[in-house]
Amino acid sequence: MGLVLCACGSLHYYAQAAHGQGELVVHRRAISDVVDDPATDAKLAARLRLARQARQFASQHLGLPDNRSYTGYVELHRPYVVWNVFATLRFSVEALPQCFPVAGCVAYRGWFKEAAAKADAARLKARGDDVWIGGVPAYSTLGWFADPILSSMLSWDDDELDSTIFHELAHQLIYVKDDTAFNESFATFVQNQGLREWRESRGLPPQDDHAQAMDDGFTQLVLDLRERLKTLYASGEDETAMAAGKQREIEAFRKRYLQWRDHDWPNDHSYDAWVAAPINNARLLPFGLYDQWTPAFAMLFQRAGRMWPAFYSEVRKLAGMPEQERHVSIEHYLRISGVAPSR
Repeated sequence: MGLVLCACGSLHYYAQAAHGQGELVVHRRAISDVVDDPATDAKLAARLRLARQARQFASQHLGLPDNRSYTGYVELHRPYVVWNVFATLRFSVEALPQCFPVAGCVAYRGWFKEAAAKADAARLKARGDDVWIGGVPAYSTLGWFADPILSSMLSWDDDELDSTIFHELAHQLIYVKDDTAFNESFATFVQNQGLREWRESRGLPPQDDHAQAMDDGFTQLVLDLRERLKTLYASGEDETAMAAGKQREIEAFRKRYLQWRDHDWPNDHSYDAWVAAPINNARLLPFGLYDQWTPAFAMLFQRAGRMWPAFYSEVRKLAGMPEQERHVSIEHYLRISGVAPSR
């Protein structure tokens, strides 16, 4: 989920962010009005009705904020609401942080127009940075505005749409500045567990875990590549040697991917296009960002008796700790859950 709040020092960025958010406010329609409008497509109306029920479930059963967020709808007439620009140094796997007055520092900068994102990426690339642009169907303003359901979110199936509402409301409930891994892992746990309970409340069976299992496996392959590159960049070799080593590691990753796919998922080529496209440091950044510590939050939920208020109370205690102490505590829960902390 993208996050766009204020800016990073340039008036141009502030202006486009304010204009983009203003357009969402102006074009926002209450879901009830859209659903009741005879001109509304029947399929759209049905999906919005279900999303409205999920929104009610979020507050009534998951303990998430009861406000006007996700009670409105905006037709964007474009595939994404924002385009996020990720950047790293040429020989680094660490994001060049983008810092906002409210959200703190995150790993990307979001633009409401694709052309503006491309111009920003071109500027960064011209100075030698690795850059990647990713389109984002949804984002959160952390409750500063009544975030609507966007037409870009309807490219997802109902489960992903409804669970994304849970994810974004979780950000409104608890958010720690400058700690993306904490924020996203917490919200992802709420998203996943909330979806399980939402499906169960409607008498639906658990989700097929095929897609999740494959996604987890692919993510581990990418994280392994990132660790190998990190080791290479810390080796002290000269730039020529590191550039050659970088390409060798990327090609070796492609070979490992083919071996993994053919052995574990011989009939599924979902990630072929991603692997075949150009790969650089920045393109690796989103992986692991959203679920690095999710098992720790799952363990915390179990220890809270699977009760949402008690769980949120424990999460707030973690959020109030100094960063280093918070991370040590989370890694303790990871070990209890049987997952080794990643480095």
